[in-house]
Amino acid sequence: MKPKLDGKDVQILSLLQKNCKLTVKEIARKVGSPITTVFAKIKRMEQLGIIKEYRAVLDHKKLRRGATAFILASFSYETQNQSSLSQREIAKQITRFPEVQEVHIIAGDWDILVKVKEKDIAAIGKFVIDKLRTIKGIEKTLTCMVFETQKETTEIPVQNLFLNKE
Repeated sequence: MKPKLDGKDVQILSLLQKNCKLTVKEIARKVGSPITTVFAKIKRMEQLGIIKEYRAVLDHKKLRRGATAFILASFSYETQNQSSLSQREIAKQITRFPEVQEVHIIAGDWDILVKVKEKDIAAIGKFVIDKLRTIKGIEKTLTCMVFETQKETTEIPVQNLFLNKE
């Protein structure tokens, strides 16, 4: 069952995605609703799991993590001793590395897509060789270095979104 959202819910989600430090009072003023209503709506969306968490977005370049790479990985579904490997388990192992920002199980010629931020190309190379390729079952990788980022966001467009339509 889909959670039902109204126009005020969508406005609140849009504001929180842009700045989660807004107070309930500021949000209430911007959406034209009482503070208690906005507070209740936010709590409801948290309980429904629509709002998963609140975070600060850091500038990776200022924190000496200026190099970004997307790494495609494929793996063997069976080991040499014929025991089968799980794509989900391998993906879960990759998530444990601190330099990894995203891990996606994908379709096509590759099995997993990994997003990594590190200080430079050499550090990304070290990650691929010394960490990623040591995971049991990883057969091959393809590293795509990012030269420039035009857009990077965690925002989901919610304007004009009403989930109460079937």
